[in-house]
Formats: sequence, structure tokens, C-alpha cells
Amino acid sequence: MSIIRPFCAIRPQPELASRIAALPYDVYNTEEARKAVEAEPLSFLKIDRAETLLPEGTSFCAPEVYETARQTLDAMIRDGSFIQDPSDCYYIYALTMNGRTQTGLVGCASIDDYVNGVILKHENTLAAKEEDRIRHVDACSAQTGPIFLTHRPVPGLRDLLREIQRKDALYDFVSEDGIRHQVWKADRQEDIDNISQIFAETPHLYIADGHHRAASAVKVGLARRAADPGFSGTEEYNYFLSVLFPSDELKILDYNRVITDMKGYTFNGFLDKIRDGFEIAEMGTAPYRPERKGEFGLYGQGRWYKLQAKPCLLSDDPVSGLDVSLLQDHIFAPILGIHDPKTDPSIRFIGGIRGTGALVQAADASGGMAFAMYPTSMEELLRVADAGRLMPPKSTWFEPKLRSGLFIHRF
Repeated sequence: MSIIRPFCAIRPQPELASRIAALPYDVYNTEEARKAVEAEPLSFLKIDRAETLLPEGTSFCAPEVYETARQTLDAMIRDGSFIQDPSDCYYIYALTMNGRTQTGLVGCASIDDYVNGVILKHENTLAAKEEDRIRHVDACSAQTGPIFLTHRPVPGLRDLLREIQRKDALYDFVSEDGIRHQVWKADRQEDIDNISQIFAETPHLYIADGHHRAASAVKVGLARRAADPGFSGTEEYNYFLSVLFPSDELKILDYNRVITDMKGYTFNGFLDKIRDGFEIAEMGTAPYRPERKGEFGLYGQGRWYKLQAKPCLLSDDPVSGLDVSLLQDHIFAPILGIHDPKTDPSIRFIGGIRGTGALVQAADASGGMAFAMYPTSMEELLRVADAGRLMPPKSTWFEPKLRSGLFIHRF
């Protein structure tokens, strides 16, 4: 069963919330982060990506970066930009994009649940990315970006949260990308107890997004535990900041692929090579988005094609049956020699939020080709995690993105 507990959040003053809230640190490169902080000096990126406050050329993982992050967080607490609630509570965080709202509970999940497999994951992490966040969390003694968790719909929880949402919101603003962000506090003891009990009866939670942040928070917590002779299990370092959404409110966008190196094939030669496994139909110059599972859009040499996987390639296996696996197992690895898509420089990944124009631009610039994907479904993600399996890299792109800086869990 799942352990979720309330906490005393460090959070922005209401009038500063829209200026402080920032997209996750890993959607920016250093140059983009610097520009964002220059445009909005209160942006939480100056804590999440503290190299933005140091001279240009400073490595994002230099020791002084993490010390600057800690000092900046401390300074914003001292000057009142951030406040801390006096008692443990939960928070409700609703994000509305294009008329669709997803409503999550903000609380702290247990590092033991992560270690023991109550919290399930669906992708591997990279050691270098983990190390960066480990050093950041450890230096700040805080988790500054929430882990995006999901759960199968729980009877009664939605109604309980809706009742709490009848109160005035702590925050209600629209970010620069048009997403509405609303936050409410759940501080009534009866509500807190009911929420905790609901999750105590929930067998599994799932990481939707934030695998590196979760792994890093857990490793820092375990290290603090090992160094603490008085460890009791109730210390804040035993828990990590999370937002938990019901799976039926979430939307996964397509996560598309661009091949920048044709590995000696002409485009027509490539088409001939894949005909044994895919039906190919030319669709013209207008962008083509796949309409169902097992179908792909292919762009090359100024034209779009519809690819349909033949029945011989289809599988009921939770991983092999994924569309991203069909491409990897039957095109990228055997034909193009891309055996490790995480490290191979001839493949790029472009989130569906950027549209098909970004695929065309990237393919044309490299003389390569692009694949438009049908989105992975939430049920596919849950099936993979339930089976204790992992998805290929870059299988899911969630929108809208949670903002960092609205909730901080310090320990």
C-alpha cells in the first residue's frame, strides 16, 4: 500500500507565484535558461539552474553552481519571496490546457515505497543526470521540483478534492504558454486524514515523469538515513515531493523521431527496405499524423507517407507491442544500426508539442527523415510498469508540464 503524507510547503508569496513558477530545469539548455532568468529575475530557474547566476562558461555541474542554488533559495526565504506554512497540509494543483483540466494532489511520497516497488517506474535513468540532481538536492536540503506521479482512479478521491476546491485558491494564474495554474490548500485535519487513508489503500503509484528527480531524491534520502544514528523513519528526508494525478485525467503527446544519418541509404532505397514489414502509402506534401496504433507518419524529401505495420510485426507483449518498440526493433536497430537510441547521434527526439513543422525542419536540415508517432496511451504505460518492464527511451511526452517553485519540500 502507498504512503503519502502532508508537509509544510515552502511556497511563493501569492503575488509572486506567476513570476517564480518555472518549467522543469531539464527542458532548457544553459543558454535558454540564462535568457529566461534575464527576462524574469525571479524565475525559479535561477535556483534549479544556478549556473545562470554565474559567469558564462560555468559548467552546469560545477561545485559553485550547487552552492549558489542553496544561497539563492535561502536568500529568497529570508527576503519573504517564499513563505512556509506553519503546519502539515496537502495541496491541490490543477492545470488547464486547451480546455482540459488535470487535478493532482501535492504531498510527499515515501522513499521506501520507491525502493520496495510500491512506486513503479517505466524507464531507466542516466547516471550523469542523476548525479546533477543528487548534488542539487543535497546542497539545498530540498526537493525543488515535484515528481509527476499517477495512479489508477480512486473512488471518492475526486469528490473529496472537488469539495476542497470550493475554497478560495492560493494561486490562480496563466503562464506565458497559456496554461492556467490553480492551487488550493487542504489543511482541515479530517480532509488530511481521509486523503492519507485513501492512498494507504492504493496498491501502486506510477512515475509518469521525473524518473531522474525521483531517483536522486531517493538516493539523497538513503544517504542521509545512513549517516543519521538517530534515524527513526519519520524524518523529512525519508519522503520526496510529488504531485499525484489520476491516470484518466492525463494526456500523453506523441514523442517523434528524426533520423539525421541515412546510413548510406537513399530515401527510396530505405522505403524498399522496409516494405516487408510495413504497408506504405504516399500522402503528399501536407503533414500526416497517424490516426491509430501501429500507424506512423514518415517524412522525407519533401513528401509524407503513411506507414502501417503489418500483422506479422504486431505483439500483445507490453513492451514489444509499443509503437516506439516497433520502430526500434524493426527499423532503427536492424536497418539503420541504431542499437542504443539514448546515445546514438543519428537520432533526435522531438516532442509533439512542437508540431510537425519541427520534424520537417530537422529532417530537411540534416538530409534525413522524420517519423511522426501515434501517442503512447496511459494504459500502455501502466501495463509496462505493472509487468516490471521498461519502455524504450523517449516513449512519453506529457503536457502540460508541472511548474517548479510552487512547492518546495525541505528536510
